[in-house]
Amino acid sequence: MVMRKFFKILLLSTLLSPLANVAAQAQDSGVALPSVLKRAVAKWGYTVDANGDTIYKVIMNNIIVYPAETFKNKEEEEIYWRTVRDVRKTLPYAKLINRTLQETYEYIETFSTQKEKEDYLKRFEKEVFNQYKPEMKKLTKNQGKTLIKLVNRETNQKSYYIIKAFMGTFRAGFWQTFGRFFGVNMKDGYAPSSNRKDAMLERICVRIEQGVL
Repeated sequence: MVMRKFFKILLLSTLLSPLANVAAQAQDSGVALPSVLKRAVAKWGYTVDANGDTIYKVIMNNIIVYPAETFKNKEEEEIYWRTVRDVRKTLPYAKLINRTLQETYEYIETFSTQKEKEDYLKRFEKEVFNQYKPEMKKLTKNQGKTLIKLVNRETNQKSYYIIKAFMGTFRAGFWQTFGRFFGVNMKDGYAPSSNRKDAMLERICVRIEQGVL
């Protein structure tokens, strides 16, 4: 058991030493880390031990490894790769929407009256609609469904209730009806632990985020 742990530590040290050196050189020179390292490294920096020696420390992000996908037939494989395509297309939008909602929520909390909040949200809704309508119109029906799912994933909430909280019941109802027109139910949640399609979406998202797909 002790020997096995020793070999594990030795293996990790061998793998991480080059990574730590690259991260150290990047920080010393003021150069940003390469994107592949950004995904792998959570924090990095120098620390001084009890003896006064300077030690470089790298904290790695958690890495999730899924088994290779298996398919029952060619049709199932084609569905998988179409889903990969749709996630690649919509995941950046979902992350952008999440950031925008967080920033907007924090901003409207600085207003002193409800009327100020409502006036700002009206302008915000119009600006967002005008900005993203051309891109959203390019999405296919399946990509629209995927986007709603991924917004739920990123925000950890159902999209309908996000819109309702920001813009009121009437507008949420309008957008829900609009979504259903394209076969999208904005009240659908995201449950990768119990929903097979959501589980596939989650595996694809994680692989893309880790840079392995």
